Amino acid sequence: MASPQGSRAPLEFGGPLGAAALMLLLPATMFHLLLVARSGPARLLGPPPYLPGPEVLWSPQMLLLWFTWLGLQAALYLLPARKVAEGQELKDKSRLRYPINGFQALVLTALLVGLAVSAGLPLGALPEMLLPLAFAATLTAFIFSLLLYLKALVAPASALAPGGNSGNPIYDFFLGRELNPRIWSFDFKYFCELRPGLIGWVLINLALLMQEAELRGSPSLAMWLVNGFQLLYVGDALWHEEAVLTTMDITHDGFGFMLAFGDLAWVPFTYSLQAQFLLHHPQPLGLPMASVICLINAVGYYIFRGANSQKNTFRKNPSDPRVAGLETIPTATGRQLLVSGWWGVVRHPNYLGDLIMALAWSLPCGVSHLLPYFYLLYFTALLVHREARDEQQCLRKYGLAWHEYCRRVPYRILPYVY
Repeated sequence: MASPQGSRAPLEFGGPLGAAALMLLLPATMFHLLLVARSGPARLLGPPPYLPGPEVLWSPQMLLLWFTWLGLQAALYLLPARKVAEGQELKDKSRLRYPINGFQALVLTALLVGLAVSAGLPLGALPEMLLPLAFAATLTAFIFSLLLYLKALVAPASALAPGGNSGNPIYDFFLGRELNPRIWSFDFKYFCELRPGLIGWVLINLALLMQEAELRGSPSLAMWLVNGFQLLYVGDALWHEEAVLTTMDITHDGFGFMLAFGDLAWVPFTYSLQAQFLLHHPQPLGLPMASVICLINAVGYYIFRGANSQKNTFRKNPSDPRVAGLETIPTATGRQLLVSGWWGVVRHPNYLGDLIMALAWSLPCGVSHLLPYFYLLYFTALLVHREARDEQQCLRKYGLAWHEYCRRVPYRILPYVY
């Protein structure tokens, strides 16, 4: 199906049929993980212990709590930012402006939660609310995606995403038609990308830690490690929030169900799986093994942060002394491709660091269950697929220069393996 711009955009994710399947499979997987994490067997591939009825999933109080959370994060988004950054150049040659205050939102949220807990807020009760909260988030994602789809119907052609305007309503609803849907200066995709989901993730982790302390007298070493590692990851993402403006999510993908559900529901309720598992299945962890796990996470973070910082520094200013000596390949677009430093080792060294950290987050949960390793398995599949999508985009964009880069850097994520 030809896009409204007159070009035939390649369909991804299996086209309309694949998009429809994912809209059912992703929420089902999330609820399956929430159910089995608290069950005795905790089997990743087994059936859930029970199927919750509407009375378990639907709660007006949880819906109100969820909207309160979104409202709080939206209010923090609107606060004066320490910096306002410009995004990538759009089709009409304009650049959108974005507030860089995500880390500020994290700190203020922590202060507000701390005050609320000291005033008697039972944060440790939050783990018992995860099912109805996840249902509220999923319902929100579906309704929000529908409103975004309807808004995109009246958007100008220049505002549409490269791939989300195929003409098939199911596919476009999933992938998102409009690239940067906004009301005035409030950018919905940018807001959802890092704020409510990521900060909600560490808040759920903290609640699970507090409930474990209530049940067993103190949090376990394994729970401390999972909380610490994932807080570092979220804090790093929000501290370097400006870097998200050059990612595929912001520059290429429209804002539809794929990102809305992923940001609002999948991230907080699925990425907290290790902490959920540890609350119901405590694992012994000695200091020697904990030290090894910390080292693995440190190595992963070093690669992840080093690669991303090098890329972002080069994109901002290729003459910066930190990157000026790196070897590059010129392209027909006028941009340069890094072919040394981290980006001369593999084509996506940041993905390699991400996967090493994912392993470190799972290891505190022991090796008796596959369930805590779901994130590692899922994230491997996600990054391999994302790398393939990025490969095709770079090939179309850079042509012969990309072929030369692939010849110089043959491995995609893992040196000598893939």
